[in-house]
Amino acid sequence: MGGKNSKAAIAHSTTGATASTAASSTAMLRREPMAENYLVIWVDGNIDMANEDCKNTMEQLRAVVNQVNTCKTAEQCIQQLMDNQEEISFVISSGALGQHLIPDIHDMAKLNGIFIFCGNKQRHQVWAQNWAKIKGVHTSIKNICEKLATAIKQCNQDHMSVSIVSVNAGVHAPPPVEPTCGQCIDGNKGTKYV
Repeated sequence: MGGKNSKAAIAHSTTGATASTAASSTAMLRREPMAENYLVIWVDGNIDMANEDCKNTMEQLRAVVNQVNTCKTAEQCIQQLMDNQEEISFVISSGALGQHLIPDIHDMAKLNGIFIFCGNKQRHQVWAQNWAKIKGVHTSIKNICEKLATAIKQCNQDHMSVSIVSVNAGVHAPPPVEPTCGQCIDGNKGTKYV
């Protein structure tokens, strides 16, 4: 193979995987408020922002989260994750890169989830099931955007729960109620009225 056709035949690229639903899914996803404190890193050796499929994919991702960075190598992805000290991160990786990248990033504290974006779901599900942070193997960016939006909502709920617990941690419980006239406490049986 040679010329233009050899680039199109690359099996592990995610750039051509099901970007045709862009208009409908982007319109649907824009109804949700944008996630401000999250970073998505899309890593694929075949990302080419001059390509319409890549532009389409980026548009759909940005409908869910404001900050989407791209990189072409596992090393670039690792560096971006290490440099990120603020935002909760999600990684979208091609299957071929993900297989080698996941062992190096899986235990990073700010990394919440990983999505595998590939053309051969069955092949990559085999190894992906061994990693807890992998949120699925997908052939459609629409599915990834839906799962990403769900993961962000869960992070927001978890953050709210932590905030409420933190605020309440400084509040002291009222003193126990002493028995009042007409009540007496009978050991393990609870309160009885007399």
